[in-house]
Amino acid sequence: MLLLWFALPVTASDHTPPPVQPATSFPAVEVHPAEHVAIAAEPYDTREKESIFRVDYLSHDVMPIRLIVTNQGDRPISLVDARILFETADGDRIRAAEPDDVERMMTRKEREGARIPLPAPLPPLHVKPKGSIKEIEDDFNTFEYSALAVEPHTTRAGFLFYDVSGLKDPLAGAKLYLHDLRDADGKQLFYFEIPFNKYLQSKSSQMN
Repeated sequence: MLLLWFALPVTASDHTPPPVQPATSFPAVEVHPAEHVAIAAEPYDTREKESIFRVDYLSHDVMPIRLIVTNQGDRPISLVDARILFETADGDRIRAAEPDDVERMMTRKEREGARIPLPAPLPPLHVKPKGSIKEIEDDFNTFEYSALAVEPHTTRAGFLFYDVSGLKDPLAGAKLYLHDLRDADGKQLFYFEIPFNKYLQSKSSQMN
């Protein structure tokens, strides 16, 4: 089994998902009153927030995004056919990663940084791996958004993981884009675009 090195271990945690709250409780939210649906996106973009995971995703250019879907209506909605994409400020759309995708991304980055140069004439140090693909799979089993339906007057939440490598400031100007959600009759709901600038503005105001 391929081992991965995590340069900075996350803080100890019991790896428990955060309590589920209505989507309207979050700053980055879009509400469709006519369709009785609210959807929020909460990035886990700090070391403190991502300490709930077993793996340090941020240091490997993987952005965990918590998706919160609240059905305020009297009939279920379906996410069976839903597409949930991270849309960058330049308009590129990134699909959510699977565990194998995350492993490949981390493996690539570890190979790039696997040798630590030392002053000549000392040879470079080879860093010993400290983690495993099992930790990634365990995180997905615990945290990944998996609800294919959201019952009336119910909120479902979970995480999606996105490859944001190559993006200097991935959240600025970016959005979470959702389409192909359907109501109980199979009718497609209007698409959702949730701007992360709402989250960044809220985060900035809390720091001031």
